[in-house]
Amino acid sequence: MERIAFIGAGSMAEAIIKGWIDKNCIANEHLFITNKSDQDRLETLQQAYGVQILPNKSMLHDMDCIVLAMKPKDAKEAMIAIAPFLNKKTVVFSVLAGISIATIRSFLGNRPIARTMPNTSATIGMSASGVAFNELVDEQLRTTCLTMLQAIGTVVEVEEDQLHAVTAFSGSGPAYIYYLLEAFENVAAEVGLQQDVVRTLMVQTLAGSAAMLQTGNEEPATLRRKVTSPGGTTEAGLRALEQHEVTAAIAACVKSAEARSRELAQGI
Repeated sequence: MERIAFIGAGSMAEAIIKGWIDKNCIANEHLFITNKSDQDRLETLQQAYGVQILPNKSMLHDMDCIVLAMKPKDAKEAMIAIAPFLNKKTVVFSVLAGISIATIRSFLGNRPIARTMPNTSATIGMSASGVAFNELVDEQLRTTCLTMLQAIGTVVEVEEDQLHAVTAFSGSGPAYIYYLLEAFENVAAEVGLQQDVVRTLMVQTLAGSAAMLQTGNEEPATLRRKVTSPGGTTEAGLRALEQHEVTAAIAACVKSAEARSRELAQGI
């Protein structure tokens, strides 16, 4: 795909654009951006990445692919606005939370559609993405889409209905990790450490733990037990987590996000 237009220019669009450019996946002169009304935002992205601002909707006819990256609440209005300008071969690449392939097809016509859920770690080429395709995506296009997503991180192909859960885990996942780090930093002073010291220690601890898991040699429960000496500090900390029902809170977090994704699907 030589010419790609982003409909929407928020943080997810920027993350993907930066990831693609940094990995030499797509040249910046082949990337076009537009949004509802924020010209300053478009100019900021143009200056930062050398992408092109789409001057008018009629140019969408020349695009090989459009990326739906607006807020889900703006999706209906945006799709209605761009539908008359797309050619029959234009591929739709959607990163919209909760918006189904069937809904996209109802507004933009029967065409190849890839529905994906990356996360903002695409900015540094470390996104965790799930993707589903409709029946009009042939093997060549499927390979192209997977390659584009692999350029910004790890990608797993799933059934479309599973994307609600993917959204809850990896789509929203970075926010959960940042929330956890905030919690560690907030308690720093109470245990006699400076916040920046805690950040340094915990960021490396998170990175090291992730690297241990990526080796795939041992299960998380096994690794946890190896750190947990009977009667030791780790056991005391884990006991406090159990007393505060952290496992139940995490389950509630994921289920709430997954349910919200399904609500968004019903909203259009």
